[in-house]
Amino acid sequence: MKTGITGGIGAGKSYVCGLLKARGIEVYDCDQAAKRLMRNSADIRQQLTTIIGADAYIDGVPNKAAIARFLLQSDVNAHAIDAIVHPAVFRDFEQSGMLWMESAILYESGIDHLVDRVIVVTAPLDVRIWRITQRDGITADKALEWIHRQWPQDELLRRADYEIINDGEADLEAQLEQLLK
Repeated sequence: MKTGITGGIGAGKSYVCGLLKARGIEVYDCDQAAKRLMRNSADIRQQLTTIIGADAYIDGVPNKAAIARFLLQSDVNAHAIDAIVHPAVFRDFEQSGMLWMESAILYESGIDHLVDRVIVVTAPLDVRIWRITQRDGITADKALEWIHRQWPQDELLRRADYEIINDGEADLEAQLEQLLK
């Protein structure tokens, strides 16, 4: 049975996946895979350079600032990048043989069709904003901009099979233990 783990930025998906890894469960990280594929795939590099421009890559390395600037300009731009990167990540996950996957945009990307059940990691908005600002060194307004580019937490929760509450108070180990039973 394949399991997808999702949740909005700052909810703590990666932290929960780290706890799973400590239990011997290998989790495919869609964000890391996308970065790896964007770095290593000549096909992706060529397509991104075509739509973004020559500054999409600097010395063969993805230019995160240029890519983010292009992505945030419009939904059309975001969809253009997604149409290049998402199918490559889908193929890579299928070829990985892993049974667990972490994806912030599980539903938005359509990769949810590759899993049998979905776990959503949730946290209150103020906790998420604090985590993002501390982790990324950005303002609360910028953190909110990123949060609002994703589906609302309530919608993720409505679609998911299970919830893990990561508010800094709930017992994550107990929740994982119950989930794994």
